[in-house]
Amino acid sequence: MLNGIVAAAFLALASPLPSPQSLPAVSVRAPDAVLELQVARTEAQRDRGLMSVRHLRPHSGMVFVFPSDDVVTFWMKNTLVPLDMVFTGSDGVVRAVFAHVPVVPLDTPDEQIPRRHARARYVLELPAGEAQRDGIHAGVRLGDLPAGTP
Repeated sequence: MLNGIVAAAFLALASPLPSPQSLPAVSVRAPDAVLELQVARTEAQRDRGLMSVRHLRPHSGMVFVFPSDDVVTFWMKNTLVPLDMVFTGSDGVVRAVFAHVPVVPLDTPDEQIPRRHARARYVLELPAGEAQRDGIHAGVRLGDLPAGTP
């Protein structure tokens, strides 16, 4: 999130946050697969995201849950694996897929890290190429997305 970029950098350095593996998980139905996704519901969890994760298994990743359906911005700060980013509305309909988002060098200045943004209530981060393999594209509906923020 653009407004959370400074907070994310600060939190990553200043406070120990749970690793993505320690977050609760849900099974989300895609057209051609069931995805096992860690759930990031709080601002701190969303800011941390998949930073420092070195490997994602097929059909796995993270789902970011936002309080409302609005424009959200994502970047690849300290993300070590290429990803697909799937922006989905409150109704589960996929609005945008950014496929094969590359890793940026760790020494890239924050202002030079590309951002991806779209209107969404949910954003899924999956291993690069996973969205296509699982039949995920704009217009399809995902099932069993998690409830809103705590």
